[in-house]
Amino acid sequence: MENKNRFWQGVLVGALITVFGGLIVIGASSFILMMGRAALNVEEHVQTVEAGSEAEEEKKALDLAEISQKLMLLKQKVDQDFYFEEDTDSMEEGIYAGMMAGLGDPYSCYYTAEQYEELMVDTQGVYCGIGAMISQNLETNVMTIIRVFEGSPAAEGGLLAGDMISKVDGRDVTQEELDIVVNNYVKGEENTEVTLTVFRPSVNDYLDITMTRKSVEVPTVEHQMLTDDIGYVLITQFEMVTAQQFKDAVKDLESQGMKKLMIDLRSNPGGVVDSAVSIAAYMLPEGDILTTRYKNGQEDVYRTKDKKLRVDSSQEGGFPQYPVLDEDELDIPIAILVNENSASASEILAGAMKDYGRATLVGTTTFGKGIVQNLYPLKDGSAIKMTVAKYFTPSGYDLHEKGIQPDVEVELDAELAARGYYTLEEDNQVQKAIEVLNGEN
Repeated sequence: MENKNRFWQGVLVGALITVFGGLIVIGASSFILMMGRAALNVEEHVQTVEAGSEAEEEKKALDLAEISQKLMLLKQKVDQDFYFEEDTDSMEEGIYAGMMAGLGDPYSCYYTAEQYEELMVDTQGVYCGIGAMISQNLETNVMTIIRVFEGSPAAEGGLLAGDMISKVDGRDVTQEELDIVVNNYVKGEENTEVTLTVFRPSVNDYLDITMTRKSVEVPTVEHQMLTDDIGYVLITQFEMVTAQQFKDAVKDLESQGMKKLMIDLRSNPGGVVDSAVSIAAYMLPEGDILTTRYKNGQEDVYRTKDKKLRVDSSQEGGFPQYPVLDEDELDIPIAILVNENSASASEILAGAMKDYGRATLVGTTTFGKGIVQNLYPLKDGSAIKMTVAKYFTPSGYDLHEKGIQPDVEVELDAELAARGYYTLEEDNQVQKAIEVLNGEN
């Protein structure tokens, strides 16, 4: 699809990562990466690998002795001829980063101890930053603002969806990774200033936008009544609290007379997998919701059975059951809005609902991120993140790099997209979903 970003989603207010069952699903990021918000128990869920530990010998394809000799030769040449003063720590980190980059997978990478510490900060959903969500095109590295949160420094400063970041405080960031830009340059102490230089397509010019950082609580669920009987729920990303927030929103809308529901997953980068699965379970009959498949053939199936949400593994042990689900099942007409930036956990929810015929998808084909990453902390405080599995919808559909096609395809009006901000009444995709729910399509 033309406008499909192969992006690592990130929230400028901070990095988020969530682990479930030892897995980190990167929402194509946000970093936050991933999909989520920092809600991680490293000791319990994440395998720790000692730097330098032996791997399975029969699987080694690299001649480590030869590599070591070549590194020694390169180091000698650097010591002998490199004109500037060398930074040995930076050189060492570059070696590790280069190995992960050599995998050719944009979702696998190396974190220094400092970067990993930033990544693991549990901020309870409150971040000191500017309050905007961005995406990064993994082919061009272009970082684009996709959402500005109401009342945030970004909104007050005049940052708009569609703005493309070129500099932060005068530093060219066009070739840097999104997580580095967010953690090292955009985040900072409260009440300090940060200036973003952005290219704004609507005016075909570069603008300097200065904002004062502050603590920003990023909303994940917003809701309102659209008509007398149609409720609207926007999910901006999936965090640990999102499932309960969604259920609370639905109950509030039902108290206002809701008989039909519209769920907006547009530009939702993903997040916490079990939040998406829990929301799906709330609206679906008992059965399979998601399957993850690993290199060794292991399969883990997320399913509901006997009022419990559980994960059954083909390996011994598996995972513990979830708590008992709500007794009531949400059984009303549902439309789900999706677009090319609906990724990962968003696709898990949309895919399950579509497979069961429980919702009509409206919009454009989703991003297509159907892979899972695992995070491996190392003993020296650094870490690696690596793709370890694929996931499949209940019907067995492999959505990776293909996305999920909507049942009713409709592009956002070009004028609205260029403007960046518009009301739900002006939103032609929302209006089409209303027609679908009213049986007018």
